[in-house]
Amino acid sequence: MARPLISIVVIAYQMRRELPRTVQSLCPPFQRGIDQSDVELIIVDNGSTEPVTLEQLSSTIERTVIINVSDADQSPAAAANQGLRQASADLVGLWIDGARLASPGVLAGALAASRMDPLAPVVTLGFHLGDKPQGVAIREGYNQRVEDELLAGIDWTKDGYRLFEICALGGSSRLGWFANIVESNALFLPARLWQQLGGLDEAFRSRGGGLVNLDLFTRALDAAGTPPITLLGEGTFHQVHGGVATNAPESPWKEFAEEYQQIKGKAYERPPYKSRYLSVLDGERLDPLLQKFR
Repeated sequence: MARPLISIVVIAYQMRRELPRTVQSLCPPFQRGIDQSDVELIIVDNGSTEPVTLEQLSSTIERTVIINVSDADQSPAAAANQGLRQASADLVGLWIDGARLASPGVLAGALAASRMDPLAPVVTLGFHLGDKPQGVAIREGYNQRVEDELLAGIDWTKDGYRLFEICALGGSSRLGWFANIVESNALFLPARLWQQLGGLDEAFRSRGGGLVNLDLFTRALDAAGTPPITLLGEGTFHQVHGGVATNAPESPWKEFAEEYQQIKGKAYERPPYKSRYLSVLDGERLDPLLQKFR
């Protein structure tokens, strides 16, 4: 069997409702312009009381494995690194939050960007399902039942770009397509850069990893030696699941920032960079999305 073109590592915890949808969104035919044999899917369950099994997933990717972490930590860093070590493709994408659906051109776009510049980090914006960021929306009654109805109402499995009709920009991407983001929830790096970075910093031990994904993003930008490529018209869509940061009624930022200060010896700062942009969508489909989330 030929090596895959792209490996995707997905971290999950207590996501029996959300993970099957995420996996479906990462598989052809939902993912367009890519073959099933091109993809390797590595799911790392970080200590769920009832882990999802392969039989419960509608994966069309033959190379799909689930790694169950028995000595799980409340941070996903070690689990992510375990999955990253299993990846065999030259381009590796990390889904640090397995509750995030992908838009249909993410994988084809990442491969196209990698061909454009094999050294570049490829990044995506993060969106929240619902009409407001979920930290606000849940205080106003947004919940899984409401979200299920939203998803059913757009028949998202037939046209994943309709997810943009029922979402809001997440906090890390709140300034829109052409502004710098502070993290990517679908971050693609060449395998050799993952190895150079040593994956995620396992010193981040806070619930949910604290600022570990922001730290990863900053370190990847610094180490790449070439500007990142942002996928226009693509993104990830967070399903509400009680996450410790995205779905927290009160922001844990102070706790997370203090841990960052202790580990790094300095306060967290938003990374400065100039992105390049790429889209696999035609103008008729892309232009309305650029206008809506500019």
